[in-house]
Amino acid sequence: MHDLWVEKYRPDTLDGYVFKDATMEAQIRDWVENPEKKRIPIPHIMLSGSPGTGKTTLAKILINVLGVEEGDVLSINASRENGVDVIRNKIVNFCSTWAVGDYKVVLLDEVDQMSHDAQGILRNEMERFADSVRFIMTCNYPRKIMSALHSRTQAYHIDKLDIDAFMERMINVLITEGVDFDPEHIDAFVETTYPDLRKCIQLLDQYTINKKLTPLNKAEEAGLDYMASFVELWQVRKVSDARRLLCTTARVDDYEQIYRFFYTNLDLFSSNDAGQMNAILIIANGLKGHAISADAEINLASVLVQLAEIQ
Repeated sequence: MHDLWVEKYRPDTLDGYVFKDATMEAQIRDWVENPEKKRIPIPHIMLSGSPGTGKTTLAKILINVLGVEEGDVLSINASRENGVDVIRNKIVNFCSTWAVGDYKVVLLDEVDQMSHDAQGILRNEMERFADSVRFIMTCNYPRKIMSALHSRTQAYHIDKLDIDAFMERMINVLITEGVDFDPEHIDAFVETTYPDLRKCIQLLDQYTINKKLTPLNKAEEAGLDYMASFVELWQVRKVSDARRLLCTTARVDDYEQIYRFFYTNLDLFSSNDAGQMNAILIIANGLKGHAISADAEINLASVLVQLAEIQ
């Protein structure tokens, strides 16, 4: 059976991890290499950023290298378990019992998917069990998390990774697998996927045939530039083509970033204040609709139609 590279090369120590920058690496290593400074060497932590940048991997590395006992770790995917009952029953019950080791850790993945009420209760429990439990949280969209949680954590927003370390990691994977490759081909893979390290490893795995890395398909390369292509089409008023491009190319996971792009580029839709204010209302309503819509693509298409009608 073929081992998936993305799992095979998921690091379990800091030496295999690609950090955002040297400052972040120095802080993390200080926690790990000098644990005797405090009984609980880490604070509550919030790791945010784009998919594939290593948030959950770093959380698990910390738990591993700090030697937290398996029975002292509670992992919850907050995209599935996101209500108040999870806090009151699962988390509180876990935190209330004695630790096997020195302390317990609650790992909350995708905490930005938790309801507002659940976040409010979580805030109180973080303070209540601060002497014996640490919370490590990951999220894609930190703005969805209430400020009271932000203030109780040490936060790292991983918007990008060290590009040289990113490239080195990809080369090491290929060398370890004994793959024959052209350095110019590597550049195309990195440029297309950066900063999504997970996606890059997946594509390297996909395009390695008989121990040789084949060139990246042009369609994959085009995926990187779909927003640039969208802008070019929109500016020449090929609105229908721009809408079709965006709705057929973008992943649903990208949609919130697309709405943010719209908001930061209002001049794309109107050159006057009145038009741009109208665009803001359309974008805001579209973002609300995205959260509750049964079909996010149709919702996005509707937003684009409304933006095209702005004078």
